[in-house]
Amino acid sequence: QVQLVESGGGLVQAGGSLRLSCAASGGIFRFNDMGWYRQAPGKQRELVATITSGGTSSYVDSVKGRFTISRDNAKKSVYLQMDSLKPEDTAVYYCAAKLPLRQTYEYWGQGTQVAVSS
Repeated sequence: QVQLVESGGGLVQAGGSLRLSCAASGGIFRFNDMGWYRQAPGKQRELVATITSGGTSSYVDSVKGRFTISRDNAKKSVYLQMDSLKPEDTAVYYCAAKLPLRQTYEYWGQGTQVAVSS
């Protein structure tokens, strides 16, 4: 069983930056694919960025060039560096984990709120 705890959310002005962190416990972190999702009010949950156990990353088009996902296996943590934030990035951000052979993410954090003011 994997437990995930996010931190680092907050209120920031448009154009600013935030760095989200997700600390994992349980399981074997280095084997897990990790992802960041977000859900804005009234919208479906959206996959923002992923990083595989091997370190390959991918992003939704709307954040390419602005967000960077990274992981530190020694610290059992994954990060999302968010730069040039826009009001439309406002959402609750969730960390998620799965084994590479799984199709869907199995483990979820409780979420951290990000609010970007214009």
